[in-house]
Amino acid sequence: MRVAVGADHGGYNLKEAVKKRLIEQGHEVEDLGVFSDQASDYPEQAAAVAQAVLQGRAERGVLVCGSGLGMCIAANRFHGVRAALAPTLDHARLGRQHNNANVLCMGERLTPVDQALAILDVFMTTPFESGGRHQRRIGKIESCSGGRS
Repeated sequence: MRVAVGADHGGYNLKEAVKKRLIEQGHEVEDLGVFSDQASDYPEQAAAVAQAVLQGRAERGVLVCGSGLGMCIAANRFHGVRAALAPTLDHARLGRQHNNANVLCMGERLTPVDQALAILDVFMTTPFESGGRHQRRIGKIESCSGGRS
């Protein structure tokens, strides 16, 4: 699977661990920055990963900042992105099963690396339960762009 990853300075180290795990699992990874722990603004990486997913360069995205919250808010500004903040395995599983989340957001300052990698594994391997109520709800999400295209 093609996966775009991005982080700000607060998520740089976890992004590197995520990238390594994805490559070890045979995924094709596009690293959209940052490339150090120097201060940066998370909306730039959130936009880059969102665009990679929307343009089809990546099937999924992973964003990391200090808490995961800023990245999640910024990524969800893009119509067609369904970014899920997943501090637990259940959040990752349900985000994929019920919401067909295509971007995973995590917080380096709040999530130990081993837990974050387990969350990543669940996010990458859990299928969307297509059809029925979940598909109907995704359709409703997609139809209400809030004035954005």
